[in-house]
Amino acid sequence: MPYFDAASAAPLHPVARQALLAALDEGWADPARLYREGRRAGLLLDAAREAAAEAVGCRPDELVFTSSGTTAVHAGIAGALSGRRRVGGHLALSAVEHSSVLHAAAAHEATGGSLTEVPVDRTGAVDPEVYGAALRADTALACLQSANHEVGTEQPVAEVAALCADAGVPLLVDAAQSLGWGPVPAGWSLLTASAHKWGGPAGVGLLAVRKGVRFSPPGPAGERESGRAPGFENLPAIVAAAASLRAVRGEAAAESARLRALVDRIRTVVAEQVPDVEVVGDPERRLPHLVTFSCLYVDGETLLHELDRREFSVSSGSSCTSSTLAPSHVLRAMGVLSEGNVRVSLPPGTAGTDVDRFLEILPGVVAEVRERLGAPAAPAAAPSPGPAASLVVDALGRRCPIPVIELAKVIEEIPVGATVTVLADDEAARLDIPAWCEMRGQEYVGEEPADRGSAYVVRRLG
Repeated sequence: MPYFDAASAAPLHPVARQALLAALDEGWADPARLYREGRRAGLLLDAAREAAAEAVGCRPDELVFTSSGTTAVHAGIAGALSGRRRVGGHLALSAVEHSSVLHAAAAHEATGGSLTEVPVDRTGAVDPEVYGAALRADTALACLQSANHEVGTEQPVAEVAALCADAGVPLLVDAAQSLGWGPVPAGWSLLTASAHKWGGPAGVGLLAVRKGVRFSPPGPAGERESGRAPGFENLPAIVAAAASLRAVRGEAAAESARLRALVDRIRTVVAEQVPDVEVVGDPERRLPHLVTFSCLYVDGETLLHELDRREFSVSSGSSCTSSTLAPSHVLRAMGVLSEGNVRVSLPPGTAGTDVDRFLEILPGVVAEVRERLGAPAAPAAAPSPGPAASLVVDALGRRCPIPVIELAKVIEEIPVGATVTVLADDEAARLDIPAWCEMRGQEYVGEEPADRGSAYVVRRLG
C-alpha cells in the first residue's frame, strides 16, 4: 500500500532500526554514571550529539535532545522569551507556522505578551521586508519555519535572519520538515526539529541554541541536557535518530532529485487531468517530496477515504477532515481553496510506478465524489446582460463544499451584474467562496453580517 504522508511521519529508516536495536543492548545504562556501563552509554550519547550537531550546523554543546519536536519548540520559545524578558514581551512569527509554534504564541499572549503574525503570499512565503517591519524595539523573539509542513514552500530564512540580526532579535527556525534534506541557511539563533520527520523514531526532538543567545529554561531546572530538557534521555531512540539523520543526509542529493521529478509529474498531471483544481505552494522554491492541491466541489474527508480504499495514504488540510470544522490555518493565510485538499508527501524510496497508479485513479475518484455530492459538471454559459437581480442561497448548517456547490448551481440563473448571496455558518466558506470566484472569474463582493453565520455576496461577471 503506497504511503504518501511522509510529512506527518516518515517510515523508519533501515539505519534507524539497526542503530535502535544495537543501542538497546549497549545504551540502556545511565549515561551520567561513571561505571563501565554508564561510560559506554555516555559515549553513545556524545557520538549521537556530535552527529546531530554536524547535520544541524552547530556545536555539540549547543544542541540538546528533547522528547519531541513540539517539546523542542515550546522549550525554545519559552526559554528565549524568558531570557530576553527585559527587552520586552513581543513575539513575531509567520501566519503559517506549525501549530506547536502557534500554541506557544497563544500561551505567551494569554500571560500578557504581545505578538505579530506576518502575512504570506498565495504561495505561502513571507516577504522579508514585511517580516522585518514587524520587528520592534521590544521584540524578544522571531519565529520562522524553514519550509511549510502543509504546502512545502521554503521560506527566505537567510534574508529574514539578516534582518533579525540587524535588529538584535534572535530567530528561532522550525526545521522539522527540511532538516533531512539539507542544512538550514546560516543566521538562525535557535533551531528545532523532530526525528520522525526524517525517518528516525518518534519521541526525539532537537533543540539548538547558539552561544550568546539569552536563554532561561522554563520550569524546574534539571541536571540533564544542559537543564533544557528534563528527564532521563531515551538513549536508544536518540542514537537511532542521529544515525538516521546522517544516513538520509548522505542520500539526500540523489533522492531529492528523483522525488522532485515525481512531484513535478504530479503537479503537471493533476493540473491537466483533474478539472477545477488548484495546485498550491511555490512551484520552484519548495521541498522536493511534497505537493498539495485542492479540488473544487469535493469533500476532503470523503476523498481521503476513497483514496485509502484504493490503497493510497495521503493527508489533507480541509476543514472536513478535522474536528474543528475550520480549514487549515495555512490555507486560510494563503487565501487559497481549502475544500478537497490533498497533501502528497513522498517518502524516500517511493516507486515511480506507485505515483503513476495514483495519477491514473485520482481523476476518477474526484469525479465520483463530485457526482455523489451533486456538483455541477461544467461552468455554466454566461447569460445575456439583463436587469439587476439577486438570489439568496440558504446553506446554513451545511458544511463545505455544499455552500459552494449550491452557489455554482444558481449562478447561471441570474444575469450579468446580478448577485448571489450565500448564507453559511461553516468557517470554510469564508475561504472557499472567494477562492471559487477567483477560479471561476466571478466577483467576490464581500462578507456581510447575518442573523446566523455570514452572508457572502458574489456578483456575476460577463
